[in-house]
Amino acid sequence: MKSILVITGMSGSGKSTAIRALEDSGWFCIDNLPAPLLLKVTELGESKDQLAFVIDVREGQFLKDAPRFLEDARRAGHHVEVLFLDSSDDALTRRYSETRRRHPLAGSGGVTEGIAKEREALAALRQHAEHVLDTSSMTVHELRREVTTRFGGAKTGLSLTVMSFGFKYGAPSNADLVFDVRFLPNPFFVPELKALTGRDPKVATFVLDRPDTWVFMDKLFELLEFLVPRYQKEGKSYVTVAIGCTGGKHRSVAIAHALAARLKESSWGAHTHLMDRDSEKE
Repeated sequence: MKSILVITGMSGSGKSTAIRALEDSGWFCIDNLPAPLLLKVTELGESKDQLAFVIDVREGQFLKDAPRFLEDARRAGHHVEVLFLDSSDDALTRRYSETRRRHPLAGSGGVTEGIAKEREALAALRQHAEHVLDTSSMTVHELRREVTTRFGGAKTGLSLTVMSFGFKYGAPSNADLVFDVRFLPNPFFVPELKALTGRDPKVATFVLDRPDTWVFMDKLFELLEFLVPRYQKEGKSYVTVAIGCTGGKHRSVAIAHALAARLKESSWGAHTHLMDRDSEKE
């Protein structure tokens, strides 16, 4: 049995970045694989246990039958998962404007028309996706890290990502659990702390050395102590815990780092990763 990951999604959402991240992690990868060849390539790549293929609107007439070919691979005994990369229409339009590339389905209506057609064409594959990742606010480096965290390593245990973010930039759509720490005093209004981030010891001390913070951290850890083993029992492979404050620079960062450090010391067997989504934004 082989592990097959099909990467699909909107043009401009980061499929090329994702496939390169997997290739760097040792996966056998093919970009723009015709769906009817999926099983044949699986046979040819018999020396590889992890195979990743990009299947998207470039398939043309084969796209509508892609779910059937995926099911054929499952019936053949392979473990098949679909990763759908999505982004908001605004983000996709901005990326096409910056690169000056033509959308593959753009007609007289330009990029906007192409995006609408693509969403319709990919609706069936999105419905079959086990993983949906919104890359609207992700940098290339963040996307690579997320893909590597989820799929790049050996499939042992649960992967737990602790993410800090700012509500002003929107809550992360790929988070499983979201916690709001805006009830804590904001270092932004302390002149000597405003320009720093929650990674700085001065900010961390300001945020963490408070009774309310201690109570929150204990209750949050207790909740995760309850949930994580049950996620593992149900076979969940990854969990993203998002900690949010106003700008994602001070409170959420300090707490996310403290929580990640505490989780790494736990005995649950989960692999803990840390991500600061918005800490460098103005």
